Amino acid sequence: MSAPQYLPGHGLLSGRSAVITAAAGAGIGGATARRFLEEGAGIVIGDAHTRRLKETEQALADEFGADRVASLPCDVTDETQVQALFARAEQIHGGLDIVVNNAGLGGTATLTDMTDAQWTKVLDVTLNGTFRCTRAALRSFRATGRPGVVVNNASVVGWRAQSGQAHYAAAKAGVMALTRCAAVEAAEYGVRVNAVAPSLAMHPHLVKVTSAELLDELTAKEAFGRYAEPWEIANVIVFLASGYSSYMTGEVVSVSSQHA
Repeated sequence: MSAPQYLPGHGLLSGRSAVITAAAGAGIGGATARRFLEEGAGIVIGDAHTRRLKETEQALADEFGADRVASLPCDVTDETQVQALFARAEQIHGGLDIVVNNAGLGGTATLTDMTDAQWTKVLDVTLNGTFRCTRAALRSFRATGRPGVVVNNASVVGWRAQSGQAHYAAAKAGVMALTRCAAVEAAEYGVRVNAVAPSLAMHPHLVKVTSAELLDELTAKEAFGRYAEPWEIANVIVFLASGYSSYMTGEVVSVSSQHA
């Protein structure tokens, strides 16, 4: 299949302010940061990788303007850092409109070989980190009365079994359940909470550390015979963050062409 067409922005998020976690680098978070800027938003990005975060902030500020891009190092397993990230966003923008919880951690280990430390680390970043940031977002929205939006990053693995991925699958299934419960609670103050569930989204860095055999096996499950570009996931995140999804909450949207 030919390469997909990268579409220009249409001002879908004009005047909105957003926090995006794990947004440094070439993955879904970085693609979402760029798409949000192209759609007119102002952003505050967080990431545990300080050097890469500053490089990303500078590159985006040079392209879109320093007044629209800010960053703060944030490890989502640390509640103090999460609070600092949200406080900085509120200070810069006077409040928040959108929060994208992209931080997650994977790994491969069979259950019989998996250690408590491996299980706990994946759950703490992927599920507990999403909980911490969702809680911070809902507290902010409730306090300010702004009809905010939360978009979480789940995975089709939360629905489908995959060998060696019990910790990651359990975490992503938890993100889905958290999304639905948070949506019910937040509806009373006009806040929407949804999630995307990608199947296979790759970028150059991941391709380099993924064996050709595994990549072939994974892409064979995709109807288009290729993996998704990170910006293709970001496009759906933009939709969920925008007014075009105004009646959607508690939904998990599969961004996948998997047929098995």
